[in-house]
Amino acid sequence: MGDVGGEECGVVGITSPDAARKAFVGLRVLQHRGQESAGIAVFDGENTNQFKDMGLVSVVFTPQRLAELKGDVAIGHVRYSTTGSSVLDNAQPVIVDTAVGKMALAHNGDIANASALRAERQEKFGWAFFTSSDSEIIVRLIADEFSRGRDVVGAIRAAMKILVGAYALVIMVNETVYAVRDPLAVRPLCYGRIKGGYAVASESVVLDFLEGGVFERDLRAGEILEIKGDQVTSHPGPSERHTGHCMFEWVYFSRPDSVVDGQYVASVRHRIGRILAREHPVSADIVIPVPDSGRTQAVGFADECGIRLGEGLMKNRFVERTFIMPDQKDRTESVALKLNPIPPVVEGKRVVLVDDSIVRGNTMRKLVETLRSAGATEVHVRVGCPKIIAPCPLGIDMKTRDQFIAVKGVRQEKTDAEIARELGADSVGYISIHGLVEALRRGHKDLCLGCLTGVYPVKIEGERHRAQESLDKFFQVEPILGDEVEPSVPRQKLYQKAADGGSPPDADAGR
Repeated sequence: MGDVGGEECGVVGITSPDAARKAFVGLRVLQHRGQESAGIAVFDGENTNQFKDMGLVSVVFTPQRLAELKGDVAIGHVRYSTTGSSVLDNAQPVIVDTAVGKMALAHNGDIANASALRAERQEKFGWAFFTSSDSEIIVRLIADEFSRGRDVVGAIRAAMKILVGAYALVIMVNETVYAVRDPLAVRPLCYGRIKGGYAVASESVVLDFLEGGVFERDLRAGEILEIKGDQVTSHPGPSERHTGHCMFEWVYFSRPDSVVDGQYVASVRHRIGRILAREHPVSADIVIPVPDSGRTQAVGFADECGIRLGEGLMKNRFVERTFIMPDQKDRTESVALKLNPIPPVVEGKRVVLVDDSIVRGNTMRKLVETLRSAGATEVHVRVGCPKIIAPCPLGIDMKTRDQFIAVKGVRQEKTDAEIARELGADSVGYISIHGLVEALRRGHKDLCLGCLTGVYPVKIEGERHRAQESLDKFFQVEPILGDEVEPSVPRQKLYQKAADGGSPPDADAGR
């Protein structure tokens, strides 16, 4: 990655024999979504047990620890903190005792009104919170609804009514897993069949690594999916409303081999590269990607403009994603360890350096300097995401405007030329918002573009927001029984590549 913000987490849910081991596999596949902590909770038929710790999945879960987590139902979590400090107390899943038994919850996203909800509950009801994570607020709100006599789905719906923000949840109550997607579907969540049961995950690619994995579909906006044994019940959210899919899932966060909301990520990134080349052509000798997330955009750029693609930067595969490190000093030091130039590829060349996005500019500045030191005569930077100008309250670690390289003064953007001077580049070109929307094949009203425009799909204090319907609708929705859940979309169809970087058919078209 270049200088993109860190997305909060990855989540999995498993209902299948040897569930903890399968959750472990899923978390390893999702390791790119969080590297601070990892945790798995299981239900063994009588009790809910868990283990979580700071560190990578492969370090936290030894074979011995996995063997101790017995049961046919499990949920798991990898974390990068955007709300709440990076300490073990904030690691997930979060488990609480409730009126219906122990409940475990894993959360991906950010609750924009978390501070207000926390203060209100403390002042009015004397609630004591044990972590600084907004995920504890969610689980406590749901548990409180149990005490009022609501069933699990009713309790989740009641909490959804007052939560403002982005959330993809997996919740385990005894032998049942509930998957929950927020009313605007900001964060991704999907489910599919695996041998012996079902799996829920932040990204569809998890199903590729589980035996018998077959992608069913993405959860819809506001949907609660209830999985118990071989029964799947969908409790839908309101219909005919706009979504707020986070554009960063396609631009950077998700793996290129994932399908996110009906679109193959690699195909979207290839289209971004092509459009970027049309918008910002340049005379050069070689196109070099910033590995790994800028690679597919660079391929599209090279294909469109006819300039040779080359690997001019070598990535150290054993250094974690820099921006999802919690400490700025760690990020800066790791940049030098992560990428190294290959002089014979760049020496004497006019280079186009293609990256997925730029936020702070630390990595890109260092890379431009490195390529010049390796002999590049010119370095032209091309970026597959428009300028980041506004903070993200919905799950990305970009909280203040003063950290963005594209911002100067009060809500003013720097020009491309000004940014090029700061980076030491010969030129800089960002894809336009129009070009990005074209590549995503989604309308403006179905995307969250808040960090690009300063206009958000939900109400954020002190910020502009687009019109949003009331969340009251979430109480009067009838469930769809498992035998009525719509048939799966064949995974081969979703992963079919179209010519020239085209995307596969949308999932909706295949249902």
